[in-house]
Amino acid sequence: MKIIKMIRDTCYDLKIYLAGKSTADIKREFGLKSIVKLNSNENSLCASKKTIKEIKKNIKNIFLYPDSNAYKLKRSLAKKYQLSIDNIFIGAGGDEIIELIAKLFFNQEDEIIVSKHSFTRYSIVVKLMGAKLIVVPTDNNLKQNLIAITKVCNKNTKAIFIANPNNPTGTYNTKKEFSIFLEKMAINKFNSKPIIVLDESYFEYALSEKNYPNGLDYLKENKNLIVFRTFSKIYGLAGLRVAYGFASREIVNYIERVRPPFSVNILAQVAAITSINDKKHVLKSQKLVMKEKQYFYIEFNKSNIKYIQSAANFIIFNTLPLSGKEMFIFLLKKGIITRSLYEYDLENWIRVTIGSHKENKLFIKKINEIFKEYNKNT
Repeated sequence: MKIIKMIRDTCYDLKIYLAGKSTADIKREFGLKSIVKLNSNENSLCASKKTIKEIKKNIKNIFLYPDSNAYKLKRSLAKKYQLSIDNIFIGAGGDEIIELIAKLFFNQEDEIIVSKHSFTRYSIVVKLMGAKLIVVPTDNNLKQNLIAITKVCNKNTKAIFIANPNNPTGTYNTKKEFSIFLEKMAINKFNSKPIIVLDESYFEYALSEKNYPNGLDYLKENKNLIVFRTFSKIYGLAGLRVAYGFASREIVNYIERVRPPFSVNILAQVAAITSINDKKHVLKSQKLVMKEKQYFYIEFNKSNIKYIQSAANFIIFNTLPLSGKEMFIFLLKKGIITRSLYEYDLENWIRVTIGSHKENKLFIKKINEIFKEYNKNT
């Protein structure tokens, strides 16, 4: 039976998203008893105690379907951000939100712009829908070049993905840069500016940057803007898969038509409602990352390791004279999982999540050992 002949054309060469290896996989593969997991940008403080308590309280309800409209969660978000519920939509993680947008808007004749070295899920959904992918190079500091993006826009440009801060580089675009970008955006054949998909998955961490723009400040004047955030990062709910987006009422109305029913489960909704109001846990998480990033910067400088300052809860560093893959494997053998970035065309870079101080200290010790062993043998 020739199944391959029945597969949609756009799926033949579709690349699988390479999720970070699990601790169980690494322990089994390398015969290790303990692992430090610094590869998926999770919150090392986990979810808050309040949230975990609320999850346990609601476990008895898992035999019920969840509220497909996630009304209580939308109401909590509306109150927090001073928006109408009609401007808010919910998804099973940022990945589902990205797919919902692609399913709603992208056709084969459309051109979709992404920045080089940006989250690979953007390009995956563009190819899945059969649209044309346009990749714009970053600047010399691996930051998204918004002016360069405006220059490649044309009548066929349907949408543009902007991650702010960007994953995996950790770089961000300023208020001034984003404002100029929106102002210079050209009109397409639909007599409209392209859809701007603003991914703010690391929004809460980036707030420490004084000139970091809040996407919601631009929503009212830009009806083509879609902003989304997640509970997976600072709120520590990556395993429950829940995210949320903001857009005009018209866009939200159509997103709801393509969203699968019941995609965000009961426990995810309960946890998100509790987390969004837990200011103490958010503040504690922000302080930890700010403090530990400085620790990384100091240690990298001591060892003359090149790195990019980050507005998120991770940092990328250069692995030369080793390749990123080599460094990744050496660290695995020492019980530390990081993220190799060869799939992002950053062959000599590694992304490391900011963990606890104990985890970060061990990481610094191990990379110094690796460089020392390499230099000794060459």
